[in-house]
Amino acid sequence: MSVRPSWDEYFMSIARLVAGRSTCLRRKVGAILVLDRRILATGYNGAPAGLPHCDETGCIRQRLKVPPGERHELCRGIHAEQNAIIQSANYGTGIDGATIYTTHHPCSVCTKMIINAGIARVVTADSYPDELAVDMLRQAGIEVTTMVEPLAEPAAS
Repeated sequence: MSVRPSWDEYFMSIARLVAGRSTCLRRKVGAILVLDRRILATGYNGAPAGLPHCDETGCIRQRLKVPPGERHELCRGIHAEQNAIIQSANYGTGIDGATIYTTHHPCSVCTKMIINAGIARVVTADSYPDELAVDMLRQAGIEVTTMVEPLAEPAAS
């Protein structure tokens, strides 16, 4: 018998699916904004609309050997969290009080956007080396939940 997923598991599985659209060569990230158990917007990391993707042009950050979590301005891509927030703005969807589900912990740039957008909760499935982001979310009083992969169900006998 199958166990019904929790809401967090359900929405995180969708964020992982969204990450599959990413064109980033270093890290495929997906994000979804949810309010009252309804999906408001999705986003994945990649180049701005209409521009060649990193899987076509190569990665500037890889060429320059920039470590993860540093020098975000050297990336031609837009982060998944940013794309979800932008999508909400483009369609006039209010996200104040929403939860963002993201496959990786937000960086400090995305964290500033999350705080100012009024997002109340961050659910993440993986870490990212940006202590400033962690500290800012704590200072802003935004709840952060890190999901642990559920154990696989035993096979039926």
